[in-house]
Amino acid sequence: MLKAPQNNILLFCFLLLFPIFFGNAQNTVSDKNVLLKTYLLEIEEEFDVKFSYVDSDLNSLQIRVPIDGNLQEILTAIKDQTQLEIKKLSDRYYTLTKNSTISICGFVLDNFSQKTTSAASIEVLNSNISTLTDENGQFFLNEIPRESTLRIRYLGFKTKYISAESLVDKNPCSTILLSLKYQQLEEVIVYKFLTTGLAKEQDGSISLNTEEFGIIPGLIEPDVLQTIQALPGIKSIDERVSDINIRGGTNDQNLILWDNIKMYQSGHFFGLISAFNPYLTEQVSIIKSGTSAAYGDGVSGIINMKSKDSISDQLFGGAGINLINADAYIQIPLNQKLALQFSARRAVTDFLNTPTYNQFSKRVFQDTKVDESINLSNPEEISRDETFYFYDFTAKVLYDVSKDHKARFSFMAINNDLEYLETQTETNRTDQSNLNQTNLSFGGNLDSHWSDRFTTNINAYYSRYNLDSENVINNGEQILDQKNEVIETSIKLNTNYSISPSVNWLNGYQFTETGITNFTDVTQPPFESNIKGVVRSNALYSEITHFSKNNHLFIRAGGRLNYLINLRYFKEVLLEPRLNIKYSPSPNLKIEATGEFKNQTTNQIIDLEQNFLGIEKRRWILSNNKQDTVPGNPNLPIVTSKQASLGMNYDKNQWFVGLEGYIKKVDGISTLTQGFQNQDQFNGEIGNYEVKGLEFLINHKNRFFSTWLSYTYAVNNYTFPDIIPNSFPNNLDIRHIITFASTYTFNHLKLGIGINYRTGKPFTEPEEGDNGLDLSTFPISINYQEPNSSRLPDYLRADVSAIYDFKLSKRVKAQAGFSILNIFNKENILNTFYRVNNQDQIEKVDNISLGFTPNISFRVFF
Repeated sequence: MLKAPQNNILLFCFLLLFPIFFGNAQNTVSDKNVLLKTYLLEIEEEFDVKFSYVDSDLNSLQIRVPIDGNLQEILTAIKDQTQLEIKKLSDRYYTLTKNSTISICGFVLDNFSQKTTSAASIEVLNSNISTLTDENGQFFLNEIPRESTLRIRYLGFKTKYISAESLVDKNPCSTILLSLKYQQLEEVIVYKFLTTGLAKEQDGSISLNTEEFGIIPGLIEPDVLQTIQALPGIKSIDERVSDINIRGGTNDQNLILWDNIKMYQSGHFFGLISAFNPYLTEQVSIIKSGTSAAYGDGVSGIINMKSKDSISDQLFGGAGINLINADAYIQIPLNQKLALQFSARRAVTDFLNTPTYNQFSKRVFQDTKVDESINLSNPEEISRDETFYFYDFTAKVLYDVSKDHKARFSFMAINNDLEYLETQTETNRTDQSNLNQTNLSFGGNLDSHWSDRFTTNINAYYSRYNLDSENVINNGEQILDQKNEVIETSIKLNTNYSISPSVNWLNGYQFTETGITNFTDVTQPPFESNIKGVVRSNALYSEITHFSKNNHLFIRAGGRLNYLINLRYFKEVLLEPRLNIKYSPSPNLKIEATGEFKNQTTNQIIDLEQNFLGIEKRRWILSNNKQDTVPGNPNLPIVTSKQASLGMNYDKNQWFVGLEGYIKKVDGISTLTQGFQNQDQFNGEIGNYEVKGLEFLINHKNRFFSTWLSYTYAVNNYTFPDIIPNSFPNNLDIRHIITFASTYTFNHLKLGIGINYRTGKPFTEPEEGDNGLDLSTFPISINYQEPNSSRLPDYLRADVSAIYDFKLSKRVKAQAGFSILNIFNKENILNTFYRVNNQDQIEKVDNISLGFTPNISFRVFF
């Protein structure tokens, strides 16, 4: 039995809590929602009144039933909740009509933590009306169309669409919950990296946003494949963007994607200019290591380009011209859900001779048929007719099926064309050479958000690459036709499930079929070769990503299971584990560790003799794992790689310091794919290379200046068991690379200056004296020293650029640019090789870099 004091306490608590429970019960009744039309029938019966209205105006309207009150109080409550206009015709008859405009308010909250979202964007679609939420997450909009739709956007959350009429109740303001974008876990940790528009992501990849791009020395346009060479570990040793070397690998070991389509051609002007229009290429990701399991292929690195992917309310575009080409692009919104994008670029080189074109031609056509006639003793006896041009065209359809389903269709066409006719005036002998290089690609993507936690992406594409050349010698006495064709189709499904706000689970499947043809036909002496191959790849992949709320830890771990089939030669199963870890012991310090296994079945054979006019010397060919050797169809294993890296980044205030060490081993390479120019050029030995490197970057940036110094040290060695010695420097073994650059931005002016230095690449010299020639062979050959036992002189180049932005009108902006590559006109030797001339003598050939190369541009944006 309770004591009296305890009874008093219980009685007191009961009396205290009774009104609270009672009040809650009352509120529950008042919060009951009913159809307005149903409630009006109750009012008519209770107060003996009649209401007149249009049924369609009230069909979907609901109200909270008032607890009590007289008729006038109830009508006032209905008006507040629905913003209907209520008119009294007599003591008994009333009319209810919809106003064309309404006033609304709301609170925008995070649906996970129920926190307010300050400065969220509230837009009334198909109008100029918009506002932002205040510090409490609240907003007000007055006199907006009743039938309008609101678009609510906030960084880090899914965009929400809601009808304005659903928010008409002012008392209290409606609550709107935004869903987190669970699948987007990688946060940018360096917002200005070298220059504006370059950023280092949480997973270690580098992203380039072309809209925000600042300036890189030597560039006046955000050329994707030129810009990424400002990063440590990425260079083109021969100055061609179609020959990008990532951490000592060859260009064919890079996976180049445009709108998720694999590209087999990446350059114009035989590699000196990127084939991708930067003004519709919105985002670029560069991955050197720590690759997601969603990516196959590309044992050295990945360059992933994406064109603009959102539908703008207004038409926009631009056009420009420089001393090499002219281009234009445009996006046309057809309605809220549908838009079209187009871009086109064409060279002006076939009708306009400029200093830039002259320098590019001199660089490209060294030691080719086009250039040899210039060096004749009597050049007046030779007439030359040379026509060269290039173009590219892209188109994209953007269709938002609904707010949760978005379809995209992309198309790209790339073309390089060279026609050369040489006539000896005395004998009327003609030699003709034609070269045509094309890449035709199209693909589609469907992004679907099935819930706040589950999304899918379906991607399919078709890519076709063609390289056709014809040499007609001595009025048709001999005709040589060569063709290289690649046809690839692929379909890929990604699923993302957010287990929690910090854990994401990715799963997927990808099927790819790649067919490659190499055709050669010679009329005299008669010879024909037509080698075809097909490889099919089935891949399953899965990975888990964890991203801690305090930003201290990022882990992405997964794997890719590949089943590879060459219908004629092999069936292989390869498992590729992937790991990417980032840990932050303090807000400014990041420690990174990555590891990955990768493979690829496409390779480029490099023929440095006469194929494709000696200009485009690369032919795509498939791995076959075969043991026999057939002319034109050599033994090429599946190329596999293993890579691990460990690094750290320090980013505080205006300073960024990064240091990363790595080791990479690539197996299954052939001397035919590496560009040898010595005794091992044609034998097709199989081996591997191993790179051990260190990359360092220090960058100081403020409002006006960004200055950086990067240094790369790497030891890159081949191992070929059938070559003596079996270990020697890689053809891309560049031990030291240093880049120093500085940019200045003030108002509308951008300036950049930079210096690039690197040690020389290895090459092989002939034996000294009379031992250099081997007279016992036919034709006479060269006796070489040990492979890559000599080195070229060091490379040094200084570049400058300037860009000025201004307005032509309220809507039209303009930009003028000026740049100089190799401002001191230094002759850098890019490559040295030897050949036997017509006098049976050894001839040394030096390939020289671009000289003093100016360029100017003018662009308009609208």
